[in-house]
Amino acid sequence: MDLDLRKLRYFVAVAEELHFGRAAERLHIAQPVLSRQIRALEDELRAQLFARTKRATELTPAGRQLLDDARPLLSAADATRRRVARAARGSKTFTIGFMPGLTVTEAVRAFGARHPDIEVELIRTTWNDQVDVLQDGRVDVSIVRLPIDQAGLTVRPLFEEPRVAMLPSDHRLAGKPVIDITDLADEHLLQDPDAVPEWRDIALELRTRTAKPIPVMRSVEEKLEHVAAGRGISIIPLSVATFYQRSDVVAVPVDDLALNAVCLAWVSSRRSRLIHDFAAIAPQVAWTP
Repeated sequence: MDLDLRKLRYFVAVAEELHFGRAAERLHIAQPVLSRQIRALEDELRAQLFARTKRATELTPAGRQLLDDARPLLSAADATRRRVARAARGSKTFTIGFMPGLTVTEAVRAFGARHPDIEVELIRTTWNDQVDVLQDGRVDVSIVRLPIDQAGLTVRPLFEEPRVAMLPSDHRLAGKPVIDITDLADEHLLQDPDAVPEWRDIALELRTRTAKPIPVMRSVEEKLEHVAAGRGISIIPLSVATFYQRSDVVAVPVDDLALNAVCLAWVSSRRSRLIHDFAAIAPQVAWTP
């Protein structure tokens, strides 16, 4: 049986929203149409994907499995569509994704010297999409910051760098030349605690279950605005702190934080000669200002 990608997209929308009405709005279709498509998919798979009651919609074990499998399938389909469209246009491009704090100038120049007929395009990524842009074909390679989900990817280390604590300029620790992670135990962290396990393991707000919600932040600039306003602190790589310097926020070294690893990543199934040429260049150039 061939899976219908349209039905899979409908399923993912419902699985992420856990609400048929919101999913229908997101997909711009009528709710009865969406319900019929989900029932048809369940019939085709011979499995119940959702447990529905008057109060809630929840994924069944089969639904959770399908969600895990559907996302990479849809990303691969999107990637194929993009690459075929580029080939049909006859465009010779190579697209590089890169994280905040990194510069790709040297790599682009070196790659361009080797491939003068290729147009290099750049996409600035975030913690949330640095892998997505690879899986859905928006970029050919991505300069990523670990940790990431490495499933289906080839990941080559480039360098490691320290992480620093970003504090408001009037913070009690702002003038210190260096601090320990224990000095931050009673602070509010403006990011996923799992991204800083050293802090997570000692955090007072996690032990007392008094942690405030983390605001939705889509960029470094937004994160630093929250820090400057005194709403919490953030742990970021040194190159990011250097790149985004401002007078109302201070970067303080933290003595016992693990280094942040920066790597080159691409989809393992890609056999592009351009990717392997770039992979040969990448370790030989500088990635920070």
